[in-house]
Amino acid sequence: MYAIKAIYDGENIKPEKPISVKGQYKVVVTFLEPVHEEGITSEPIKKRPRSELRGFLKGKVWMSDDFDEPLEEMKEYM
Repeated sequence: MYAIKAIYDGENIKPEKPISVKGQYKVVVTFLEPVHEEGITSEPIKKRPRSELRGFLKGKVWMSDDFDEPLEEMKEYM
């Protein structure tokens, strides 16, 4: 796993330092705080209302039917 700092300009993600890894990688992009010409701003990011967030993961999360069953590896401790 690698972590890099970068700036997203609305179209591209520009790393602050060159990236020296080869090959293809899956990535997760996390937006931390807005940036202005003079640097990082101290303005907080506007939060979305709970009503907009309700149900946004519907159909993307699942739980195994045997989720609550004891694990075979833990039987000697129970």
